[in-house]
Amino acid sequence: MFDARLRPLLARPLDAVAAAVDRPWVTPDRVTLLGLALGLGSALAAALAAWPLAVVLWLASRLADGIDGPLARRRARDDGAGGFLDITCDFLVYGATVVGVAVGSGAALWPFLLVLLAYYVNGTAFLAFSSIAERTGRRLDDGRSLSFLGGLAEGAETVAVHTLWLLLPQLAGEIALVWASVVAVSAGHRIWAGYRALR
Repeated sequence: MFDARLRPLLARPLDAVAAAVDRPWVTPDRVTLLGLALGLGSALAAALAAWPLAVVLWLASRLADGIDGPLARRRARDDGAGGFLDITCDFLVYGATVVGVAVGSGAALWPFLLVLLAYYVNGTAFLAFSSIAERTGRRLDDGRSLSFLGGLAEGAETVAVHTLWLLLPQLAGEIALVWASVVAVSAGHRIWAGYRALR
């Protein structure tokens, strides 16, 4: 929901960070994999109820996720492989964080299972749309590797909710239930909007 507004605001700071780390051995894919490692470390810390460490690692992983794209653009690289690696790592980190918070918080597991189900449907909808839109010449180009259908739950909201989980683990179950509902609504909207856009 907020991604389209935040991207222009974050573009200059992220470009500056990308310029600062732009060295021959710092490749976009390595930054993506660093973000993956930090994200999985955050999920493990959450599972162990090491919440302050989990928050720090989570935010660091999202910073890495934010600069791999600008770094790739500085290298004039657009072979598709980096975008594929990026979205795959994002999904792995998001899913691992849900599991880590579920284990570490000691809350009932069913709200987290609903989140994972909603993520599954939501991810299927926008990835299928991206693939078919590319093949049929209906690509939505906003500078990213994939054609993203807007929705109620996008990257900014996901980062915010996952951060909230790590800051307020005592409310993790309640947050998960609300978040599952939001992602489910977003998934339904993407299915409807994607179907209409491809007709």
